[in-house]
Amino acid sequence: MRTALSRQTFGGARLRRLRLQRQFSQRRMASLLGISVSYLSQIESDDRPITTSVLDALAREMPGEWALVDTDGDATTLVRATQAATDPGVADPLSSGAATQRLLSRHPTIARRLIALHESIAAEQGQLRALDDRIDRDGGDRRRLPWEEVRDWFHDHSNYVDAIDRAAEKVSETLEAGTPLDTLARRLRDRFGVTIVAADAPSKILREFNAATRNLSIDPSQPPETTAFSLAHLLARLEFPDIAEKIARLGVGSDAARRLLLAGLANYAAGALLMPYHRFHAAAGETRHDIDRLRQRFGTSFEQTCHRLSTLQRPGAQGVPFFFFRIDMAGNITKRHSATRLQFAQFGGGCPLWVVHEAVAIPDRILVQLAETPDRVRYISMAKGLVKSSGSYARPPRRYAVALGCEVEHATDFIYADGLQVDGTATPIGISCRICPRNECEQRAFPPAGSEIHLDPDRRGAVPYQFANFMKK
Repeated sequence: MRTALSRQTFGGARLRRLRLQRQFSQRRMASLLGISVSYLSQIESDDRPITTSVLDALAREMPGEWALVDTDGDATTLVRATQAATDPGVADPLSSGAATQRLLSRHPTIARRLIALHESIAAEQGQLRALDDRIDRDGGDRRRLPWEEVRDWFHDHSNYVDAIDRAAEKVSETLEAGTPLDTLARRLRDRFGVTIVAADAPSKILREFNAATRNLSIDPSQPPETTAFSLAHLLARLEFPDIAEKIARLGVGSDAARRLLLAGLANYAAGALLMPYHRFHAAAGETRHDIDRLRQRFGTSFEQTCHRLSTLQRPGAQGVPFFFFRIDMAGNITKRHSATRLQFAQFGGGCPLWVVHEAVAIPDRILVQLAETPDRVRYISMAKGLVKSSGSYARPPRRYAVALGCEVEHATDFIYADGLQVDGTATPIGISCRICPRNECEQRAFPPAGSEIHLDPDRRGAVPYQFANFMKK
């Protein structure tokens, strides 16, 4: 029995659209696929079919976007089979995509079984993360808190809200030229009669809007980027309240969660107003995601820019898949999102081997790291410690660090990978001690759930016990 993969596949227009969306030249795309520029040109002109070797390269390099060039639906099966056969977290992964293609062509039933088993393992690992979450929730005896509902809502939507993003982009196109502060203040004044006033003294309230007087009071101690975000936040609430209300009403259950989601959507819209999708997406590719250059161009803060980079998942125009998170001085993760294979435990802190924990103690210095998770996927991340002034000696400043990272396959698009040897020694990080199988980790706080502890009273290492791994490598 032969599958549709054995037929000639023509998809030149879709392949070209994918290349342009990634902002790749023909030379760069050809290099990624392991073919010549002239060969790629012939494929894009539909003068030659997409061969199995090119299909394999696309499945390996761009699995999340492969549907754009899938003409018969069989490519999706190829992607899933390739991921199953080459998963580095399973012993003896296949190194050749051709072997996967032969298996799929000659033994489709076995290939489908391989896919099912691989996805079952992934589902079980997800259940293990859920077990970790329930342990952190005092044994799972309580319902999710409102902020947990909202955090999970954004995670389930890949941190991208299409209706809000497009509405914000449409508004941004009508704004006059100028600095963000000037253009936003003018829009608020001319369209909604809002007056911007400075608070009398530094306050714990960063912004306060009086709907009766139409005055927006701003803490004068805040930097311009924070003030601009406050203006964008109010403008978004006034420009398209019905969209946010509809999403919040249908998105979560409790009334408290609905109010929190409304606030989160307004924050999302503020970022989309300041950094409209297509302009920001193009600039990100042009600068290779240089955060300092981007924030200078758009008048945004370092954190705002990092967060926006993690939202570039518009269908048909995806950016590089990033993970993004923020920690405080105690190591609590206060923001988290991942469009990569790395998934955070929903509760508790992260691995102490992440460079972000070092960055929080060293403000205004960018640290980079090559790290590898237990499934043997490698990531490049940058982290920076930040300090938010309180505006008063009587109140301590807020200190935290942010981290942004991607898989090593995107190293050429991530300026922070420059100077790193991506195939060199990587820091072995985990997600949570409760689900991390690394027996040799000297930073382990406690053994993983489901493991059998072995303790030798005559021997002592950095960690006083060993355990039998609950996961097979």
